[in-house]
Amino acid sequence: MSDRYPTEEYGKRGYLNSDFRIFHLKDQLANEFEFHYHEFHKITIFLKGNVRYYIEGTCYELEPYDIVLVNRNDIHRVETDASVPYERIIVYISPGFMETYRTDEYDLSDCFLRAKTKHSHVLRIPSPEKSALLHAIHRLEHSFEDTGYASGLYRQTLFLEFMIQLNRAVQNRRIGYLDRGLANPKIVEILNYINSHLTEPLPIDFLAQTFYLSKYHMMRLFKSETGYTIGSYITYRRLLLARDSIASGMNVTEACFSSGFRDYTTFARAYKAEFGVPARTAKP
Repeated sequence: MSDRYPTEEYGKRGYLNSDFRIFHLKDQLANEFEFHYHEFHKITIFLKGNVRYYIEGTCYELEPYDIVLVNRNDIHRVETDASVPYERIIVYISPGFMETYRTDEYDLSDCFLRAKTKHSHVLRIPSPEKSALLHAIHRLEHSFEDTGYASGLYRQTLFLEFMIQLNRAVQNRRIGYLDRGLANPKIVEILNYINSHLTEPLPIDFLAQTFYLSKYHMMRLFKSETGYTIGSYITYRRLLLARDSIASGMNVTEACFSSGFRDYTTFARAYKAEFGVPARTAKP
């Protein structure tokens, strides 16, 4: 399985019909991966290649053993050099899987939460040769060659060991989040503003005035950096907010208007187009 998808402005990609899936992939692709998102968390452990990873308006130039954390619903794409193989370990993780490993003592999703807070999605190991985390990665990588008894369960156990080592390294500051990568600071400001003011009116003219940009320059720049038009991005984030509100038990109509939509019909049509089902109040 690979992460290669058809060209379109953006869209939901990949599938996860279990709590956890892991792949070891190596390929040479002539085209860029297109902007897309997943309804699950994704970890990419970069092994080899010449790769740029774009996530929510920021570009990261990867080095071997960089760890890329893509939160559920983050917009991302990959740009590869077709002259060299692109090798990586990819893990898909359902939000429920992480919930299973959350207690008062520990939370395996802590590294994802910190990525959100720090606005950085890539972790880099400063001294790989001395790293227990890198050792855990090697063991996980080599487990794909294991066909012995309970090999799948063994691989999952090694992944849990990797997640424990990863969160320990993050908390003890033995591994660091990259400082933003190659990001356009103005687009980062706009993204942060939109996500902090989703429930308020966000007309294009107002955003252009707020960030001292020509409206059309801002629109072109935003699309090139994120894969979204500004209007599509705002709608997408509002739909996610509404879906979470509905899942927590809020009435559909209330969720519509509390998420920043001004018209219920527009909301209902967009919700079904995005998620494939009508908006319905979650059962208690």
